[in-house]
Amino acid sequence: MADQAVDEKTTPRRIDRRKAQTRSALVCAAQHLLAQGRTDVPILEITELADIGVGSFYNHFDSKEELFRVAVEEALEWWGNLMDRLTADIDDPAVSYAQSFRMTGRLHRRHSELSRILLNHGLELAHSNRGLAPRALHDIRAAVEARRFEVDDLDLALAVTAGAALSLGALLHAQPDRDDAKSSDLVARGLLQQFGIPADEAAHICSLELPDLDVIDTVVS
Repeated sequence: MADQAVDEKTTPRRIDRRKAQTRSALVCAAQHLLAQGRTDVPILEITELADIGVGSFYNHFDSKEELFRVAVEEALEWWGNLMDRLTADIDDPAVSYAQSFRMTGRLHRRHSELSRILLNHGLELAHSNRGLAPRALHDIRAAVEARRFEVDDLDLALAVTAGAALSLGALLHAQPDRDDAKSSDLVARGLLQQFGIPADEAAHICSLELPDLDVIDTVVS
């Protein structure tokens, strides 16, 4: 009887794990296709890429459009949550803003598939309420309130930030020999100056040590 009770408890857990694994495989397959800019594909191709049966697809998603939407949202949240963790202990919103931008620039190459998802959906994601956009807006607003930034239009400041981040990512992919760290810091420094930070202070902020990327990759992978 004891063995039966254990089986009754563990079987639902196994089922839940399998469901989670199947859903994750579908989302990963969709993200791979999104990174390639290939969304006009049959569901069969998605399930083959995920290595699952077609029937299992509909246990998780009603359509491929829903799957692609979820795949984009999860990519955004992964990136945004990572930025939250990297800036959690920073009190100065100007430094937090700069560090998020500098780290994002460096992550374009280390997580190129997620980067390409962001780049392929750049215009819509720049106004999304998930991922990087709301976090950047929060930092800009906090920096204005703390009188660190001189910004009259928050939405315009966010648009400038998003445009710079997307253009930087595209350039890094187009020029694989370009120094991603130096380029990210230069762009971040320019943005800080544009928002009213003196040149010497902007240079100092963008020279501050960043978290260890190798440790980060170990934690999030």
